[in-house]
Amino acid sequence: MGEVETHLENFRTIGGQTPEALQRLRTSALEKFTALGFPTTRLEDWKYTNVAALAKTPFRLPADVSPTTLSTAQLELMRLRLGPELVFVNGRYAPDLSEASTLPSGAEAMSLAKALAKQPDRVLPRLGSCVDYENSSFTALNTAFIQDGAFVYVPKGVAVGGVIHLIFFASPGGETTIAHPRTLIVAEESGEVTVVETYVGFSASAYCTNAVTEIHVGANAHVRHCKLQEEADSAYHVATIQAHQDADSRFTSQSVSLGGGLVRNDIQTVLAGSGSECILDGLYLASGRQHVDHHTTIDHAEPRCSSREVYKGILDGQATGVFNGKVVVRPEAQKSDAGQTNKNLLLSGSAVINTKPQLEIFADDVKCSHGATIGRLDDDALFFLRARGIGRDDARRLLIHAFASEVIQRIDVDPLRARLEQVVRSRFKETNASEDSL
Repeated sequence: MGEVETHLENFRTIGGQTPEALQRLRTSALEKFTALGFPTTRLEDWKYTNVAALAKTPFRLPADVSPTTLSTAQLELMRLRLGPELVFVNGRYAPDLSEASTLPSGAEAMSLAKALAKQPDRVLPRLGSCVDYENSSFTALNTAFIQDGAFVYVPKGVAVGGVIHLIFFASPGGETTIAHPRTLIVAEESGEVTVVETYVGFSASAYCTNAVTEIHVGANAHVRHCKLQEEADSAYHVATIQAHQDADSRFTSQSVSLGGGLVRNDIQTVLAGSGSECILDGLYLASGRQHVDHHTTIDHAEPRCSSREVYKGILDGQATGVFNGKVVVRPEAQKSDAGQTNKNLLLSGSAVINTKPQLEIFADDVKCSHGATIGRLDDDALFFLRARGIGRDDARRLLIHAFASEVIQRIDVDPLRARLEQVVRSRFKETNASEDSL
């Protein structure tokens, strides 16, 4: 069966009642996916990420949710307990595993399937309105299979305290499956919310998570969004995060990638209102034969907007990484202020990173900068620490932690920050695992 035909067959198995507007959106997206096919390395944006193996795998939609496959101990490791926690198994909402929490009047956090059934007039006008499925194969595929995921809504002037935590657990059960979770976050004018998305899997079987998150940030609103990806080594993880910002809004994105065999994250925001601000932070750790790719786009579409971006990567073994960060300043976006930095630490002679920071400036009254670095552990710093009685492994871990801490310390969610601190300290502890370790 061809690369696209399996997904067309999967589409024909989707049943249930569907609002007419959603069915039109799905059908349009499926037609676009069929026309585009899967991306190849001939495309500039996919030059360093080959998805041929993913495209040829006959993924099937997972069977009904089986919450019993997720142990209490596994779930407890992921919980933050700072607000409502919505748990999804293979992309479908698992109410028995989720934990409710009181939200301010009018604010909501629920499954997308429930929101589509109970309040389609609130969901459908926003769904698919800011993601570009016409030019993205995986976004089109996700849109064609919209069934469930999360819906977060913050009304005008409401500040949601704590954290809304969305936990996406992959449990293929020995089968080669694909899940298409969809998340829609809407913060109306002057609203404020923090949302954490966690993607995790423990299966040894190959599976794919193809996720899309849409974020609408109203005028003077503030959305903090943090994504932690910790899939199994057997997993393909492809994800799009797309935000649209109105005037004087603030969007903070933090993306942390720890797992997965092949990982691709596309993170984009459009500063569509004057005076808006965004911060994009990212940290990726890869070892063995992992491949992790981050493509980011910050679109300054209106004047007096500012953006800051810091992405850091640590690669060991034969891992490969890609960072492509683009900042676009349109002719109308005078007095834009943008700064972009990508720094990479290679711990072995076999690790590879391809980095490409980009500025596309079409206005003349702007302040923009960008840069990228690739380096090894500093021998002088390592010698300095060892001269003070610190063993080589401990000295190495201290330097790695110091490199990552710039991003980790910006995460405001205390339990998540503490977990990342622990992961960085323990992840690269064996310095002699291979002959080319540095």
